[in-house]
Amino acid sequence: MKMQESQAKMIEEAEGAKTTQTQTPRVSASSKPKTRRRLKVAHPERCIGCLGCMFACSRIRTGTVSLDRSAIKVQTQGGIEGDFRVVVCRACRDPPCARACPTGALEKKADGRVVFHKDLCQGCGKCQEACLVGAISLNKEKLPIKCIHCGACVDFCPHGVLEMEEIPVEGG
Repeated sequence: MKMQESQAKMIEEAEGAKTTQTQTPRVSASSKPKTRRRLKVAHPERCIGCLGCMFACSRIRTGTVSLDRSAIKVQTQGGIEGDFRVVVCRACRDPPCARACPTGALEKKADGRVVFHKDLCQGCGKCQEACLVGAISLNKEKLPIKCIHCGACVDFCPHGVLEMEEIPVEGG
């Protein structure tokens, strides 16, 4: 009887040791670094100029299929036989578009995103002029069309040119 009790105790201790070894310590939400998503042109050499990303962007963002309303742009370099260039907001750390806006219609948030406040925009176009990569265009109403890094275009790129990446939030 004592032998059975001691075996049961050993099994119990072994089981306890196993679960202790396999348990991973919980990481609290406050200890994880904060991140946000950003669109990235990961493989520009793969772009064939199909414009699927542009159509997806305009359709998802505005409800219409229009190349003029897309926040992402595919341009040719060197004519029809040249390579394609994908132009998209780079989510700058110190965004010149927001700095150039005289009314605060483009505002950099604490997490690094730049948000557009339509009601504050005067349509001056200074954000478009200030963008270093040419990622901002103006629509017919003279309002900026700017990528919000939603990732809708990624799913419509047949060659994996675009990806979403996690970047750390400053001060987070």
